Amino acid sequence: MIDVEGLKKVVGEDWVITQRDQMQTYLYDETTPHQRLEPAENVVVVKPATAEEVSEILKLANRDKTPVYPRGAGTGLVCGAMPTQDGIVVSMERFDKVEEVDRENLMVVAEAGVTLAQLLEAVDEADLLFPPHPGDEGAQVGGMIAANAGGSRAVKYGVVRQYVKGLEVVLPTGEIVTMGGKLLKNNTGLDLMHLLIDSEGILGIITKATMRLYPKFSGTATLVVSYDDRHKAINTVPKILQSGVIPMAIEYVDHHVITMSAENLGMKWPANNGTGHLILILAGANEDDVYFQAETMSEVCQANGAVDVLIAERQQEQADILKIRSEVYSAMKAHISGDSDITVPPATLGKMLDSLDEIAKKYDTKISTIAHAGDGNFHPYMLKELAERGLMEEVKEEIYKAAIALGGVVTGEHGVGKIRLKYLDYMLDAKQEELMRGIKTLFDPNNILNPGTAIR
Repeated sequence: MIDVEGLKKVVGEDWVITQRDQMQTYLYDETTPHQRLEPAENVVVVKPATAEEVSEILKLANRDKTPVYPRGAGTGLVCGAMPTQDGIVVSMERFDKVEEVDRENLMVVAEAGVTLAQLLEAVDEADLLFPPHPGDEGAQVGGMIAANAGGSRAVKYGVVRQYVKGLEVVLPTGEIVTMGGKLLKNNTGLDLMHLLIDSEGILGIITKATMRLYPKFSGTATLVVSYDDRHKAINTVPKILQSGVIPMAIEYVDHHVITMSAENLGMKWPANNGTGHLILILAGANEDDVYFQAETMSEVCQANGAVDVLIAERQQEQADILKIRSEVYSAMKAHISGDSDITVPPATLGKMLDSLDEIAKKYDTKISTIAHAGDGNFHPYMLKELAERGLMEEVKEEIYKAAIALGGVVTGEHGVGKIRLKYLDYMLDAKQEELMRGIKTLFDPNNILNPGTAIR
């Protein structure tokens, strides 16, 4: 039984939704319909505005053993925020303030409901930089941290985990805990903060974060490198990483996929040649540094089969290329049954692509591909027809097994969520799972927070 009246006393009647037709957007995320689970029937949506209100909500839920589902922007792809048992959805949308951009310490303090777009704008106004770009700029800070979001710029500057220096978290039992702060070093006790990062909302509800910033780069450029053979493109990546120049981003995209994304946005993809492209984002101390990097990258790519190299130097051109790349999933979603999110050691990218081609041939289908190629993270897209033929899960399983055989994993950035639990046996032994369950029980003795997610 959900204590609706108790929830109204905590946040006010206007911030509690009980009517099903008014909560549809809170029941799903961006997971494709063919993979999506069904939401529970008896759900209440609550919109707190302070950590204290979140605390009171969790105390009520813990008392009654009512499941609670933390909710960010719903940009996830593994049903991680979906309420699959009767319970309470806690939307963080009112936690929308960037509290401080600290130029002296190069830190930003933001509430969990701040979107990536808001964060980037606030930081840019202070003439600073937040390097990660996980993709959808509607994603919220709390969700990006709970999922340890990666994205296109992770090659040189890492994923979100590398930027989180402090958290305010409400534990499932209601305590409000502050971890870390504006610190670059902290060896005090066990690092509980990093347990919360990538915890997929099962250990606590993040309400505020302190994250590291960098000075803006003096010079940037984006290269679009075209290939007639995607194997040549992928096989160029290790050569780039060995060249002495490390780009901010090394992305691979199939030509038909990226042009579909551009058309979906009403934009134009700048490259007409080739069947696939590498996108290299470069940043340096000055224009001469960037020019040297661009020349080096161009030479490496041309020596490895590139048919064309385009250089975008104007900021708007670079932003347009990143926008088109970031919105690929939105364009593809209507055409696919699902995507995988595998990561392999970067040197095995070519072998993984060979495996994808073999799997596609075996099942008489096409597996379109984009990749954060610099860190070995593939996103193979499976067409709708595989689901219609009843083969989607079989193909996905083969893709996962091929990645694992190369020393890879079944998810590099999207997480386990609820739809990949059944694949954990491929990766984790019994002892690891036992330890994970023990940590979950320590934080959440009544298993109320996002049950059925991340671990079994």
